Amino acid sequence: MKRNTKFVLGGVAGFVVLIACTVAVTLAVSLNGRNRPFSDDSKTSREIVDQIRRLMTDPEAVGSAIHAYLITSVDAHQSEYVAPADKRIYYVSSFSGSAGVVVITAEKALLWTDSRYHEQAEAELDLEVWTLMRSGNSGVETYQEWLAKNLEPNSVVGIDPKLIDSSSYQSLSTYLSNAGHTLKSIEKNLVDEVWDDKEPPHYAEIVVLPYKYSGRRVSEKLEDVRRELAAVGAESHIVVALDNIAWLLNLRGLDIPYNPVFYAYVIITPSELRLYVEQPTRITAEIVSHFTEEGVEVKVFDYSLVKSGLAEVVLENTSGKMLMSGTSQDIFEAVPESRRLIRTSPIVLLKVVKNDVEANGMREANIRDGAAVIQYLSWLDRNIDHMRITELSGARKLGEFREAQDAFRGLSFEAISAVGSNAAMAHYSPNEGTALPITRKEIYLLDSGGQYWDGTTDTTRTVHFGTPTDSEKEAFTRVLKGFISMGTATFPTKAPFSFFDAMARRALWDAGLNYGHGTGHGIGAYLNVHEYPPSIGSSNSEPGMLKNMFTSNEPGFYQEGKFGIRIEDVVQAVPAKILGDFNGVGALQFYHVTMVPLQTSLMKIELLTKQEIDWLNEYHERVFRNTDPVLERLNDADAREWLYEQTRPITYECSSI
Repeated sequence: MKRNTKFVLGGVAGFVVLIACTVAVTLAVSLNGRNRPFSDDSKTSREIVDQIRRLMTDPEAVGSAIHAYLITSVDAHQSEYVAPADKRIYYVSSFSGSAGVVVITAEKALLWTDSRYHEQAEAELDLEVWTLMRSGNSGVETYQEWLAKNLEPNSVVGIDPKLIDSSSYQSLSTYLSNAGHTLKSIEKNLVDEVWDDKEPPHYAEIVVLPYKYSGRRVSEKLEDVRRELAAVGAESHIVVALDNIAWLLNLRGLDIPYNPVFYAYVIITPSELRLYVEQPTRITAEIVSHFTEEGVEVKVFDYSLVKSGLAEVVLENTSGKMLMSGTSQDIFEAVPESRRLIRTSPIVLLKVVKNDVEANGMREANIRDGAAVIQYLSWLDRNIDHMRITELSGARKLGEFREAQDAFRGLSFEAISAVGSNAAMAHYSPNEGTALPITRKEIYLLDSGGQYWDGTTDTTRTVHFGTPTDSEKEAFTRVLKGFISMGTATFPTKAPFSFFDAMARRALWDAGLNYGHGTGHGIGAYLNVHEYPPSIGSSNSEPGMLKNMFTSNEPGFYQEGKFGIRIEDVVQAVPAKILGDFNGVGALQFYHVTMVPLQTSLMKIELLTKQEIDWLNEYHERVFRNTDPVLERLNDADAREWLYEQTRPITYECSSI
């Protein structure tokens, strides 16, 4: 199908993509959390909280009594997204968001969560039991401040040391001590103690990531890590982050839904590579052969033996430092203070700067994934008038289109498929009880992604299949202007991440508008859809943007109770095509990896500059050129015709801003 560049903006409803900075979570309960989300549905949230309160004074559970108990949203590896067995806040409160802190005292039960989840939390919590603390809002105390001010003198605060990172533990301990209180490690997790029907963890198959996708052998990666350890004066390293372990070993799993990782620890010494894994029998003969082919010998131990393994390494290496990065307080305490070196793991930067094979794979995966999203939006546009398609059934249909793509491995997160007022909740995901129909009357926000052998995708588009209001079009266009501003930036190597955040917000700020989430996050190569750095926010600057970093570009706007808008692409930092190089520092720009059209019928064209229009037309031409052949191979003529309409060039009109 050839392009006809003479077309201008027509009357057919176009489509826009908007992406969110965090992974979606299912709104799994009805009003105010009175329906339990787990199999132990005989208990109300109040009953669970009361059971925990009784344990707070039970000597068998806590020793001497505690006056407050903290519950975090992470697992023992400080993972952002966790398996069902680690969703303790969800079990206790029915709040299903991915980030939060709970404090339970004899009189109060409080939940802190950030602005992404304020509306969601209010809907999910039983507000007769819970107090919602809207983190980030003016006048709202942090949980540390609340504890210091509201506990009786000389109170004791308890926490599971496995579920808090050592830096946060030490900081909280000092803060409470200065206020006259004490932080105490409680080995028995009080939530687990009352969780009667808790399902055991699910251990999925561990698979080998072939060299044609990884682009670098384990032996080469290990050599890089050991070199970096020596450079900072470390002899050994305990690796706790699950994506770091999967990347280092060129293995993938699925112990946490949507995240291709597996539960394990790794200890690196000058002469050994130790792997501590749940169910060591999962290290099959194929994986052993993989290690041999990749040039490494790996000693495999049971997961539960990691602390004794740390003790052995410390004893064998009598003077060398062990680099510790992001460990739980429990793991932190297993290494003597004199032997600890607290630094960011060298694996982090090695992993986030993609090699050429990984970078090419990310581009290819996004082309195929873009074709799947195009198929879905085309299918919606053809069918919403005579079929009842809901936020949930639509998301499932999108999954079918993705599953038909080559090298598909699963979804990268649960789709944020949201209509109208639901889209105003930045990380809403539908279920059978909440799913609204998708119609031509309201905005539809779709934030979704896939996992492929060669890459991970994360795409957001906001569309309206009917006639958007003027306010919706202006909000969308201002979000788009910020999206283009960041996406077309030229910048020096190591430019601070906060630079990009300000660029993405400028057009919204000009109208007194804003959004509460970050502007971008790093993305793994067939790994976690959230990978840090990059982390594009108002205060993040280290290590700065580097060549072959992949990040999301996802500004948004949300009008509570009415609609939400977000546009998100995955972008790759590549060498810039300019004459200067910032005095030898090096010049970079972004290449948009995501291949899905932006809906022109949602734009106020008069608000766009000629440069923005030119970029948009060039981007749409590239989307068409890359995805049309995929749709042709799939024999989807309808999607090809829809793509053709959506990528028609638009003409410049006199700008008013």
